[in-house]
Amino acid sequence: VGSWLLFAPLVFWTPLPAAYANATLVGSLVIAFSILVPMMPGMSMSGMMGKPDIPPGWNYTPSSWLQRLPIAVLALFGFFIARYMAAYQLGYINNAWDPFFGSGTMTIITSNASKAWPIADAGLGAVVYLFELFMTLMGGKQRWRTMPWMALGLGLLILPLGIVSIVFIIIQPIVIGTWCTLCLVTALAMLIMIPYSLDEFVAMGQFLVDARRKGKPFWRTFWTGDAMEGGSDDTSTAALGTTSDWVKEGVRGMTFPITLLVSTLIGVSFMFTRVTLDNFGAMANSDHLFGALVVTFSIIAFSEVARSVRFVNILFGAWLIIAPWLLAGAGSSLTPLYGAIGGLLLIILAFPRGSIKETYASWDRYIK
Repeated sequence: VGSWLLFAPLVFWTPLPAAYANATLVGSLVIAFSILVPMMPGMSMSGMMGKPDIPPGWNYTPSSWLQRLPIAVLALFGFFIARYMAAYQLGYINNAWDPFFGSGTMTIITSNASKAWPIADAGLGAVVYLFELFMTLMGGKQRWRTMPWMALGLGLLILPLGIVSIVFIIIQPIVIGTWCTLCLVTALAMLIMIPYSLDEFVAMGQFLVDARRKGKPFWRTFWTGDAMEGGSDDTSTAALGTTSDWVKEGVRGMTFPITLLVSTLIGVSFMFTRVTLDNFGAMANSDHLFGALVVTFSIIAFSEVARSVRFVNILFGAWLIIAPWLLAGAGSSLTPLYGAIGGLLLIILAFPRGSIKETYASWDRYIK
């Protein structure tokens, strides 16, 4: 019922903004009061009453409230921006603000790519952000083992939607011919959620593998959860500490090596070579595509459990080196040099792993 209340104004393209706002509010409350409750029906009693808080071989719990707080904040942020764009698509406001690209936001959200959806795609995005918020708030600090299905569901919701957002950003200048600031911001928010969600996903996977090795029914364990041998209690007091303590606890499992930060900036610079180097056609499209991919994989690699994905940047760097010699559309004599320097830097920067501050039991061997 709650989900239908969220979708109904979009399905029927309701002309009344008050009806849309009311349906969103009531639908959200219905869902919240249905699922954001302790001791949910169907959960394993041994899982709820058993231990541990921290997975064996780990030194923090990836399901703590402070670990989930960044995802919740980003989801709420994305929701409000998506709602604003949906208001324009549904005809509630006459203009959609864009601080950098003029009418770019209005052009993008009324393009053929947006109209291909049977409902307002910005409204759909707002609903998805709400679902992410609810799923982030569900369960306690042991939900990596008490609610494995929720940890998997959140990961599957964030990852595909993050990819869709990135693809939409990639096609904006290539297919539509302009950018949308608000779309870029929401895509960045969705992208940042991905590395924040991966550690809980890994802990959940380790729990299910352990349960399977012990002969426990896989699907029953997946849906109802269970206890686990080993591990330890969570004695962190960061939630009662200062804002600095909150931040330190919230970013556990994430580190920001200078190599990845520089790689991200290089990727951003290639996304805009049609402006900085006057590239056009295939050359500009290639730079934008592979620049966006560099940004994507560099940010995902901020997560310690996904640090190894940075090696993909080697392939992207190699392509950026040779692309100016294979594609037409170089707008400057500096384009080949820019591609060579940027691509070579990406290859070099992909080799250092950067600092790893936490331990992840059997997953440590995959962090290269």
